[in-house]
Amino acid sequence: MRLRLHATLFLLLALSLSATAGEKIDARLQTSLQLISPTDELLVWVFFTDKGSHEHLKAAVPQNVVSERSLRRRLKARPAELAVDYTDLPVEQRYVEQLRPFVRRIRQISKWFNAASVVATKAQIEQIESSARVRKLELVTRFKRNSTEEQSAVVAKPTNIQHPASILSLDYGISFGQLNQINVPAIHNTGNYAQGVLVGVFDNGFRLLTHQAFDSIRSRIIRTYDFVDHKVSVVPNNPDPGFGAHGILTFSALAGYKPGQLIGPAFGANFILARTENDSSETPVEEDNWLAAIEWADSIGVDVTSTSLGYLTYDPPYPSWTWQNMNGNTTVITRACDMAVSKGIVVVNSAGNNGENTSRNTLNAPADGDSVLAIGAVNADGTKAGFSSMGPTTSVPPRIKPDVMAQGSSVYCASATDPTGYTYAGGTSLSCPLAAGVVALLLHAKPTANPVEIANALRQTASRSSSPDNYYGWGIINAVAARGTLLGVARDDLPTTYALMPSFPNPFNPKTTITYNLPQSSIVSLKIFNLLGQEVRTLVNEAQANGLKTTEWDATNNAGNSVASGTYIARLFAQSTSGSESFQSAIKFVYVR
Repeated sequence: MRLRLHATLFLLLALSLSATAGEKIDARLQTSLQLISPTDELLVWVFFTDKGSHEHLKAAVPQNVVSERSLRRRLKARPAELAVDYTDLPVEQRYVEQLRPFVRRIRQISKWFNAASVVATKAQIEQIESSARVRKLELVTRFKRNSTEEQSAVVAKPTNIQHPASILSLDYGISFGQLNQINVPAIHNTGNYAQGVLVGVFDNGFRLLTHQAFDSIRSRIIRTYDFVDHKVSVVPNNPDPGFGAHGILTFSALAGYKPGQLIGPAFGANFILARTENDSSETPVEEDNWLAAIEWADSIGVDVTSTSLGYLTYDPPYPSWTWQNMNGNTTVITRACDMAVSKGIVVVNSAGNNGENTSRNTLNAPADGDSVLAIGAVNADGTKAGFSSMGPTTSVPPRIKPDVMAQGSSVYCASATDPTGYTYAGGTSLSCPLAAGVVALLLHAKPTANPVEIANALRQTASRSSSPDNYYGWGIINAVAARGTLLGVARDDLPTTYALMPSFPNPFNPKTTITYNLPQSSIVSLKIFNLLGQEVRTLVNEAQANGLKTTEWDATNNAGNSVASGTYIARLFAQSTSGSESFQSAIKFVYVR
């Protein structure tokens, strides 16, 4: 043991000893070191001072250090002379090798931050600090999963669903509601399924890619990698069916394709899948995995990433991030997101599941990033889900968060255990892939759009764009309107004729969605009647602005009591506020208890 210590010290001297003890160690790591014994291990970032033999390229970084696809994407966000930069140069491998004798394990290498994440003891960390090649040491964030995300039991496959095929080009099954809320079917009707867009999905693995919802898209999963266990397959080694289940939920919400059951907004895209999260009950995710994954995705040329993680606290006794740290500039993972956006990648992330607090934000990193599209969650009726996190950030000035909203409650997904089964899941983990799917549709519509243009189009056309706040952000996404803004088509989301569409699902239990078009501002009456012509429920009786409208009926009457099984009629009457035009129509549907 003593001989090994002498060898360690000798090599450190060869690296040039410098620095006063503690000078390079940040405050959080210092706190952690004070809480552990010399033999206890920590996961730390080791930041190097330079890029060694690659340093001479700093003034003129060659463009061939990145792929052609990555370069093309970057040119949307940067001038040609700045398309590549110092962060794209490789880490000096010699520096990494010189670390090996002083650490238990080297986990990830980051060229963007010129750093390596390592597992090391307290004594080893103090030795590493002495190297002249080491600029700084920080604690790698190790988080716990937020327990508010829930998955229901697998549900039986629905039967006898009548889909409005005459109105829509695809049969969405139960997933129609979650897509219709953000106006995706109207985009699909144009033949835009996000073809050619490269979407990266980062999650806890993908347990059941043999599910039928992936049958038609498996050939378009072009790359996979497990950054936890360092292998190509993204199926976790642990046989526990929970490992890799979350990834199946999020990926299917974004890209699943099984007509009559489930259709994701971006089912026509190409995909890369990364396992960045370890489902261990103690430390389920570590930010260095995500950073390695985003650099990998960038090298392949990814256009948009969907990440359904975002955490705040991690294992005692180590100090956690707090709400005060959610300023967009503190955590490594947030800084990495901003860097990815600067390279032309649209980064979409869950806002978090920490609910509301009237005195402060409840965000998780990296949703605090100023360049990150942080996605909050609403219920099927458009009201904010109680678990959805809120801003503002603690930056100066503070920024509104989340950015936009999508359904995150009772989202229909593929089962992670039954290859022909489906389930409901909840959390901002599910609103995130729905939003990322819309981003992919927008990039198909305008391939030259950069991340700022995409984000602005989404915010400017969302349901609360005129009065954004820290509960809803700019509101619920409107994919058609955002596309219109990107393409410069004025009021692209407005229908040109009155229409009452078939309700969906039909038959239904417990709710059905009724959709209608208003080409101009109108006085609207929408009522439910039984077959005897008796009024059962008034759903709408008010003036409404023009646009595509949706409302739900939960099979209750005006007194709030449940109705009996049977056939019901919805009658719509609309009179333009100018008095120039009127419209009336009716549809039938069946309620089955």
